This record gives sequence, C-alpha cells and structure tokens, in this order.
Amino acid sequence: MNPGFERRLALHSWTLDSTPLPEMLRAAREAGYAGVELRYVDFKRAIERGMTPESVIETVRAGGIPVVVLGVENGLIFARGEEHGRLLASLEQSCRNAVALGCPMLMMSPGQNAPTTLKEGAANFKLAAEVVQRHGVKVALEFNSHHPILNSIDAARELIAHAALPATAGILLDTYHMHFSGSPGRGFEKLPAEEIFAFQFSDAPAGGKLGVRSPTNRLPPGRGAVKWTEVLQLLAEKEYRGYLDYEAPNPAQWSRPPDEVAREGIESARSLIATAFSA
Repeated sequence: MNPGFERRLALHSWTLDSTPLPEMLRAAREAGYAGVELRYVDFKRAIERGMTPESVIETVRAGGIPVVVLGVENGLIFARGEEHGRLLASLEQSCRNAVALGCPMLMMSPGQNAPTTLKEGAANFKLAAEVVQRHGVKVALEFNSHHPILNSIDAARELIAHAALPATAGILLDTYHMHFSGSPGRGFEKLPAEEIFAFQFSDAPAGGKLGVRSPTNRLPPGRGAVKWTEVLQLLAEKEYRGYLDYEAPNPAQWSRPPDEVAREGIESARSLIATAFSA
C-alpha cells in the first residue's frame, strides 16, 4: 500500500546551495515540493547581505512554502567553554525562528568542532534538547558516517537516550550516511519507529569508501548505490509520517539551473516511490 510519501517530499536548501534564498523557495514551490528544509547558514548569509533577522523571516514566509525542518548552527554537541555558551544562545535563536515560521522540527548534526567523547556529546545534546523543549518544538539528531564518534545509528541513539526527552528528541535518518555507515537498505530495521523524527535522502556514489569521499558528492535518487525499494518499504512499515527531504549537495548540481535540479529531484523520487509500492 502506498504510504503517500510522494505528497510529503521537501527540498533541502543545500541541494541548491548557490541559489539565493528567495529563488530557492520559488524553485521548490514551483517544482511541487510540499515543503523546504532550511539551514542556519541560509539565515546567516542573508543577514551578511544586509537583511535583518525579521526581514529574513518575512522573506521565507513570502516564499509561499512551509518550512518543515530548520537546521541549527553546527558544533554544539562537542563544544566547550565560551563556544558552548555561544552555540546555546544560537540554538535559542534558531528555536525562535522555527516558532516564527511555524516549523515543528530542528535538526542537529555533529559539526566541525574537535570531537571529545560520546559521554560529553550526550551531556551537551541533553542541554540542547531541554532548550528545544522549552520552545515547544522538536529536534532530530543526524549522525555523520565519516565523523570519528557520532557516525552510526547506534551512536546517535545513545545520545538521544541520554537526553531522556522522547517526545522532543529523536533521530534523523539520511540515506547517504546510512549507506556509508554500514546500514544500507533495511539496515535500520531494529530502530523503533517512534524514534524516527526526520528523513533526508540522496543517492550515494557507487564504490565510495569511508574517509575518501566528499560530503558534496551526493546524487539524485536512482543514480547511485542506495537500495531504494528496501529503504522506502521499511520506512512505510514503520509508518513514518514525516517529510522526506531531498538533500543532494554537489558542485555539478549547483552549476545547473535551479528549477531543473529541483524538478529532477522530485520526479526521480516520485518514480522510485511508485516502483517501491507498485505491487
């Protein structure tokens, strides 16, 4: 039975990284996406170009497409000292932005700060989840397959469990990172359905090896090695009700017309969904 995934496809702004924010929103809306996932850097760039935080919010609202996930400034999980305090304040602002936009979900990834220990990362994530809870939104934690510590479903689940806020904190699954972390296809079968808060997708280049690939070598769905039917069918079995966000950063994509890239992504995803649930 088709779970209706084709009606819950969203476009991640990194897919159109070289495209100005208003044009990215337009391209997503006109291609037929149900929403967009925005990043902290989208707000930062707009402010650096002279916009106020309030005018950025108004620009996004005027884009006419819901923001379904909002990324926070990277680095908080393994931050220390003054940097940790600064990033907590930044998280507060991201929470306020999410509330202003009616966005229910934040996402957090390991970031570029030097990793310490999983225990320290868990303590930092717990504080972050408590901030998010106070604002009435949720946070999805993404693991990164090439991070030295937070590089698997199990590692992400450990941090989430430490936060002990199951209604607020859950996991973000990304087909690219699942593929390269050794959990491709049905590799998330043991993950409880209620822990899946968000989902990102792109294809993974065939033959890629851990530690020697670029995070911006992602491909449109169906162009690489991801086992799409297995992934989508298991996601449906777990009755995932959230959005599926197309995140495929790649310089080759950024050099193409944004409307073309946006349409290609949604059409490819719809085709794979139809194939997965054709029986």
